[in-house]
Amino acid sequence: MSQRNSSSLNAQEKFTDSEKNYYTIGDLAREFGVTLRTLRFYEDRGLLSPLREGMLRLYDGRDRTRLQIILKGKQLGFTLSEIRDMVGSSVYVEDAPPKLELTQEQIETQISYLDNQRVEIEAALAELRAQKTTG
Repeated sequence: MSQRNSSSLNAQEKFTDSEKNYYTIGDLAREFGVTLRTLRFYEDRGLLSPLREGMLRLYDGRDRTRLQIILKGKQLGFTLSEIRDMVGSSVYVEDAPPKLELTQEQIETQISYLDNQRVEIEAALAELRAQKTTG
């Protein structure tokens, strides 16, 4: 960890400690296009576990990778509970691309769920478009 007082730390800066990179909450928020509140929420839910130095949160490469997996899981429509299980079973390898570990059953179940959602969305859109032309 840097020997500087945390009040003098620049929020844009990457911190290093024995070849390990650390990122501030602002760094990750900007990089992944999420809010600070989102990152704090994931921390509260046990999905991320940054180092704390006073009020400063420092995320390491493992947290960064976990965030990538969380966001990919959300993009694929998984719940945070399901994502927590996936993240918990993931192995962190520095500089390796993050991978969402899914079983064939999870993949098939999610495809079916998303297909059903698409049918419901298409029906809702059709109804709204019909009302739009008659209204």
